[in-house]
Amino acid sequence: MLFTEPTFLFGFLPILLALYYLARGRSRNWLLVAASVLFYARDGGAFTGLILGSIVVNAAAAVQIDRLHGTPAAARLLRVVVVLNLLSLGVFKYLGFIISNANAVLNSLSLEPLTTPVLLLPIGISFFTFHSISYVVDVHRRRATAQKGPVSAALYLLLFPQLIAGPIIRYHEIVAQLGSRPHTTAGFAIGVRRFIVGLAKKVLVAGIVAGPADAIFALPPEQLTAAHAWLAVSCYTLQIYFDFSGYSDMAIGLGRMFGFTFPENFRYPYVATSIQDFWRRWHMTLSSWFRDYVYIPLGGSRRSTRRVYLNLTAVFFLCGLWHGARWTFVIWGLLHGLFLVLERVGLDRWLTSAPRALARMYVLAVVMVGWVFFRAGSFSAAMAMLGAMVGAGGGQPTTYAASWHLTPELLLAILAGVVGSAPVIPMLARLAARSGESDGTPAGPWAVGATVALVALLAASITLVARGTFSPFIYFRF
Repeated sequence: MLFTEPTFLFGFLPILLALYYLARGRSRNWLLVAASVLFYARDGGAFTGLILGSIVVNAAAAVQIDRLHGTPAAARLLRVVVVLNLLSLGVFKYLGFIISNANAVLNSLSLEPLTTPVLLLPIGISFFTFHSISYVVDVHRRRATAQKGPVSAALYLLLFPQLIAGPIIRYHEIVAQLGSRPHTTAGFAIGVRRFIVGLAKKVLVAGIVAGPADAIFALPPEQLTAAHAWLAVSCYTLQIYFDFSGYSDMAIGLGRMFGFTFPENFRYPYVATSIQDFWRRWHMTLSSWFRDYVYIPLGGSRRSTRRVYLNLTAVFFLCGLWHGARWTFVIWGLLHGLFLVLERVGLDRWLTSAPRALARMYVLAVVMVGWVFFRAGSFSAAMAMLGAMVGAGGGQPTTYAASWHLTPELLLAILAGVVGSAPVIPMLARLAARSGESDGTPAGPWAVGATVALVALLAASITLVARGTFSPFIYFRF
């Protein structure tokens, strides 16, 4: 179920909130688990059984790992359950990719190709798998104890706001909230405001810039001009950030409405001054997951310089592959890994001494080139787009010139995207707090202005939702 569809906004969410606040005690957790199953089953279909079966296996394994703590049996059980989680992910997401690459080798050797199975991809399986692994690993590391009751374990693994596209919440970060959590009017209001901001990001910016990006990336290479290419890549750069950060904002806001505090997932990544800084700001829960569960176990930065570079490359190879079973995703990951290594080699010293504007231009250049591989359907399509960006496109006549896309609506969305990509709003909020009361409460005009702005964003978003112009979130496919 999409957070941006009328069924969710005007049916599922208000009914669930009403029932939740009428309920008391542990019945609230039961209600959230049931609602999460319904939320996933609406489009997840038969894969709902797979998710529920996985929950049973991981919950039972965590209890046993907890009971056997410190014994070789606990370590063996951990390895088994982690392999089972990765095997499920591998079969559904990567089996076809592996077989197609194997067939390429077999064809070159004039051997009979393997049959490629046609498998549907369960929605959100990558996020669900990472949550499951976090659960059993955190229990094994004694960062938290296993949930003895099935409801609390299911609530962590299945909670609908973050089920499909994150943020990736580690078990030890939320374990205390599964049993009890505060429900306050102030917290609920914060959640509502955060949800409205996320909805506006998705509908008013990402949903609008997606049109030109999709149309131009679908053009034949011979019709691409520099204007087409730069417009498409610029729009996609805004689209993926506002689409994904918008989802994260909505998930965090929904969590607050139900008393949960989820970790932040974005911190204005497009103002980063290095690729290292970018990954401290972009999809922060994924970065920290790979750091704690892959990079550090590989040795992290404690090994030789050469091994550190190898560890970084391995992590970003896996990061690219996690996003999709396609070589363009792997290239995207390796590109970021390459620049992280280059910065450790010495590029970071130049970035530190360079003007901040120049450092940010460097980051945007690397990131936008990476987004071309991330978005393009193939390596050849990515190279055609990059060629067009430097003036080597075909430029044959096309029905839609680049200027055709530059409607007032698009220009307004791009302007809002550029402003929203920088910490302008937090800066204004700090100014409002300083000019307000002694306790940091914004002055009357600031508070009224913020409320009016939120209402306007909500009204504009609902108008576009009613027109049916919303689309699935990009990260649903992962």
